[in-house]
Amino acid sequence: MAKDFRKIELVMALRNQGIRDTRVLAAVERVPRGLFVDPAFFDQAYADQSLPIACGQTISQPYVVAFMTEKLEVGERMKVLEIGTGSGYQAAILSFLCRRVYTVERYRTLLREAEQRFAELKLSNIVAIVGDGARGWEQQAPFDRIIVTAASADVPRALLSQLKVGGIMVLPLGAQDQVQHIVQIRKNQDGIERKALLPVRFVPLVEGVARDR
Repeated sequence: MAKDFRKIELVMALRNQGIRDTRVLAAVERVPRGLFVDPAFFDQAYADQSLPIACGQTISQPYVVAFMTEKLEVGERMKVLEIGTGSGYQAAILSFLCRRVYTVERYRTLLREAEQRFAELKLSNIVAIVGDGARGWEQQAPFDRIIVTAASADVPRALLSQLKVGGIMVLPLGAQDQVQHIVQIRKNQDGIERKALLPVRFVPLVEGVARDR
């Protein structure tokens, strides 16, 4: 009961911060963030803050997750690629908004744990692999939408090539020692339109697959 009340409080806080998409807010309410955080931080699971997870990574603060999801403009028939599965929270939110989520994670440990959470929540429309996120998932391309949950200095070319014409990509851009911004990319016949939306701080997008177990 307490968890449900905290989720409602979180949704109300997100609404007060400007999140207006009712489908996004409903998805946030349906996903138990407490399942996706380290047990040591469970009492902070519904606070609007990022938290550490395994492998030196983080679970983004709920506002940033909701903001990026809203700017992705996801439709229920869409095919979405996520780069950086992490704990699986963002993918779980997306699973309630689109037809299928393809998610790539460079840490096997994180991917195994995320898949266990997806199974516990019976989220059958998420497909996850260990891989190099900067290379995307060429075998499943093209994608209607792409979301990246780690920062790079510029838009990875492989990801841009896997985005459909008319598609949207949302990702944090900027060097680690500079201010990063969430950027919305719209791909059209003539190229791309980009719009900087929100200053943020994300872990870096690292090429290759990590050597964890």
